[in-house]
Amino acid sequence: MECDRITGDQRALAATLGNLGNICAVSGRRDAAQDYYQEVLELQKIFGDEKGIGTTLANLGNLRADAGEWDRARAYYLEALDLMTKTHDEAAKAVLYSDLGLIARETGAFDDAISHYERSLALMRRLGNEGGMADAWRMMGRTFLMQRRHDDAIACCQTSQSIAERLRDELRIGGARYILAQCYEELGRLEEAAHLLERVVEMDRKYQLPKLEENAKRLACLHERLSSSASHQSALRESHS
Repeated sequence: MECDRITGDQRALAATLGNLGNICAVSGRRDAAQDYYQEVLELQKIFGDEKGIGTTLANLGNLRADAGEWDRARAYYLEALDLMTKTHDEAAKAVLYSDLGLIARETGAFDDAISHYERSLALMRRLGNEGGMADAWRMMGRTFLMQRRHDDAIACCQTSQSIAERLRDELRIGGARYILAQCYEELGRLEEAAHLLERVVEMDRKYQLPKLEENAKRLACLHERLSSSASHQSALRESHS
């Protein structure tokens, strides 16, 4: 980076700063990431890189969304969306619509969330991005689950799972199964929920994912409920024999 500053290669410097911002963002150092992205933004404005500005604004929005600052995140995203539309950056727009869907969902604007996810899905389909399609279906499923629209949630997640299975993408398969398990649990279909969650926990353990302990406890609770239900049914049969 210091070499880029010394040689005056502003585009190389912007790329380096952007990479440093990304590293800080994924490691939870939001303040440092913000500083890097702001410097990138100023450089991109100097050499008129509208496509790059759109990406950086989206990154700044992601930082605010990670902090739960929904209004600030939305403002960054909408500014980014204008530029992405202007520069015809369809791939970036597909992701951004999903980001806007997240904000709408987390602020209770469920219809807006579904609308954003549908836009994301349409673009992902046009671009041939099957992984992105699986994500959009899963996010719609999660939104429907939050509304207790279980049939719609199950249909969306099954579609997401089918796409992910075709791609042999274990993490996306697990994401769809996780929401399906919650749907079945809320519907009282405990055996189906436990079966799916067992496979989710297997994947968590395989990849040492952060939710391993939480999901393992949830699975243990499901097994206890199933055992209790089986004992209750057995007692009822005996009392009527």
